[in-house]
Amino acid sequence: MDNAPSGDVIVVGSGVVGLTTAIVLAERGRRVRVWARESGELTTSAVAGALWWPYRIRPKALAGEWALRSLSVYEELAAMPGETGVRVVEGVQGETRLDELEPWAARVPGLRATTAEEYPGTGLWARLPLIDMPVHLRWLRERFLRAGGTIETRTVTDLAEVEAPVVVNCTGLGAHTLVPDPAVRPVRGQLVIVENPGVRTWLVSTDRDAGTTTYVFPHPDRLVLGGTTDDDDWSLVPDPAAAEAIVERCVALRPEIAGARVLGHRVGLRPVRDTVRLEREVLPDGRVLVHHYGHGGAGVTVAWGCAREAAGLALGEEPAAVRP
Repeated sequence: MDNAPSGDVIVVGSGVVGLTTAIVLAERGRRVRVWARESGELTTSAVAGALWWPYRIRPKALAGEWALRSLSVYEELAAMPGETGVRVVEGVQGETRLDELEPWAARVPGLRATTAEEYPGTGLWARLPLIDMPVHLRWLRERFLRAGGTIETRTVTDLAEVEAPVVVNCTGLGAHTLVPDPAVRPVRGQLVIVENPGVRTWLVSTDRDAGTTTYVFPHPDRLVLGGTTDDDDWSLVPDPAAAEAIVERCVALRPEIAGARVLGHRVGLRPVRDTVRLEREVLPDGRVLVHHYGHGGAGVTVAWGCAREAAGLALGEEPAAVRP
């Protein structure tokens, strides 16, 4: 039953969570506008390494369900990699065992322990969606526009100024000051983009003693090398020393990367929160405000599952699954 007020829906935010939520609502027949201060290609989502894996997101049980629902969508989108930016790629999640993971792992097809030939330490072999985010964000925007949605460049400083019967707050880290919600905070991630010398499989390796996570994500025209996890660091300026360390760690894992030409540097701020805020609020004037942010390092991973739940809240179909 649809208990939401009739009329427009405005989604504030144009990252992967905002666009996906807007698509779900528009394809359900709502007239949806996205308000964003910048295009999707300039958001944190565009910088994401974007391997499907529930990373730095809570609550874990719900995140696992959202991730699995999204996995099925990405597997379908991988049939059109050039258009959607989604490919299913083999790789190794190092320093990880099945018995360490949440129940979602048992439902990932083919996930298994690595052999000694595949990885020298303990790890898991998997075929997972790897998403080229600039391509994928363009595809999301085009799908939304085809569904009848519109995108407006607007800077929102107060959610009360967003005049629509239903407002969905998908501002990510912006919620820190916009709500304001000090519980959402940045975890800075830095990447180095290099030419791909022929690497076809992804690799993630964690050095718990050093506190570093190193990853190599291959795309046809480049490699994404990472990374950093700098808590409460708001800087978007690439750190040359961090970039050098990233390359050194990646070369140690994949020697063929040595000497690959550097194409660029990227920095993104993961919107981490103790728990995702997915909550429906009825304002004093009867309008509906849905908060949908705090997805940490897993916004891409949970986007479709989470968007469907957020759309249900916006349309008054389900009670909030997650409280602030």
